[in-house]
Amino acid sequence: MSYLPQELIRKKRDGFALEADEIKFLINGLVGQSVKAEQISAFAMAVYFNDMTMAERVALTEAMRDSGDVLDWSDLPGPALDKHSSGGVGDNVSLMLAPLVAACGGYVPMISGRGLGHTGGTLDKFDAIPGYQTSPDNALFRKTVRDIGCAIIGQTANLAPADKLIYGIRDVTATVESEAMITASILSKKLAAGLSALVLDVKCGNGAFMATEAQALGLANSLGTVANGAGLPTLALVTDMNQPLANAAGNAVEVQNAVDFLTRARPMPRMERIVLALCAEMLVLGGLYSDTADAHTALQKVWENGQAAEVFERMVAALGGPADFISAAGRHLPVAPIIRDVFADEAGPVSRIKTRDIGLAVIGLGGGRTTPDDQLDYSVGFSALAGIGDMVDHQTPLGRVHASSQARAEAAAAALQACYEIGGEVEHNPVILHRLGPEDFAGGQEGL
Repeated sequence: MSYLPQELIRKKRDGFALEADEIKFLINGLVGQSVKAEQISAFAMAVYFNDMTMAERVALTEAMRDSGDVLDWSDLPGPALDKHSSGGVGDNVSLMLAPLVAACGGYVPMISGRGLGHTGGTLDKFDAIPGYQTSPDNALFRKTVRDIGCAIIGQTANLAPADKLIYGIRDVTATVESEAMITASILSKKLAAGLSALVLDVKCGNGAFMATEAQALGLANSLGTVANGAGLPTLALVTDMNQPLANAAGNAVEVQNAVDFLTRARPMPRMERIVLALCAEMLVLGGLYSDTADAHTALQKVWENGQAAEVFERMVAALGGPADFISAAGRHLPVAPIIRDVFADEAGPVSRIKTRDIGLAVIGLGGGRTTPDDQLDYSVGFSALAGIGDMVDHQTPLGRVHASSQARAEAAAAALQACYEIGGEVEHNPVILHRLGPEDFAGGQEGL
């Protein structure tokens, strides 16, 4: 069926809901170039001001999914599972989660992105590993998933191409923050990945895009309702991002942190709580375990006996990285020429952390982008970051800066000091704030 694009824009502008066929017409037209970018710009602005019903969001997500290839993993002997995080500082969960789930019988074809704003990107972390291919051909991607159980790569050109086009339009028309279009952007790629089940990690706090619980719950409800409405079993955890999740922020330093986690080199209680909770939910939602208690038992076993670390090392090698990466990560990862501890001006417990500003300080070091074409310095960032409640003094540092020059190290040290408040009342937030299962989304599916 054919429509006039301007009439559909007018309809949305005036606050009416679009039919699925109308939305599909606009998306297909954009990809086929019969609907112009300026028309989609007007459409995006109309959506920004008038929002979309859940039925419209499902239709938009499905149309964007169907704009390119849709992967099929039905030949795998187990379920294709994945996780999506809404982003934060020190969020390297994917690096540990994928091998843990794979070691327990799941298959994780994870298609990830690069850094956005103050948050680090999973692909940028893997680019710190010499030789690792974040853009392998489809044959190598499928072989790695089948043989090893997981592969973490970037979005291919033929996977949800409408999303890339629309995101570029939203980026220059001040419509990025539309919850409806954020939902479609995230889920169109996940649906195109051909998953059996999806678990969402929606971050909440001063280091997240969603600063308040209400905002995080709104996004979680939208993502969960639309994903389930589009036929993808999905649940969500809303988790705390009022401090960096890892005790590192950067690229190589976060990869080293992940290796330390997988090899159990030192305790990381907050990270352990979130990683294992997400993994357990994935395994249950994928039908591999009957409940999260059994899943946790299985995860502890493959973590403690080294199977998960072995899976990670095999994945790295299969995608072009060093074959001995787990045992020799420190030798393979880039090292900054200047590494120095940063101390607070006073002694006491850490009471508050300006987490977003730590992410911005990583960008200042050269570890993140200010323009899409920026080349990253993968060696820079912060490690050994103190967490909320930790005691710091003139011998116990706030963290360690990794920098390319003395001048950048000094600027980053000053920035890190400004991110920490010492003394006063310490407020410990739960690591996991909310759990929303598929049953919790049913009531919000108006129009479905």
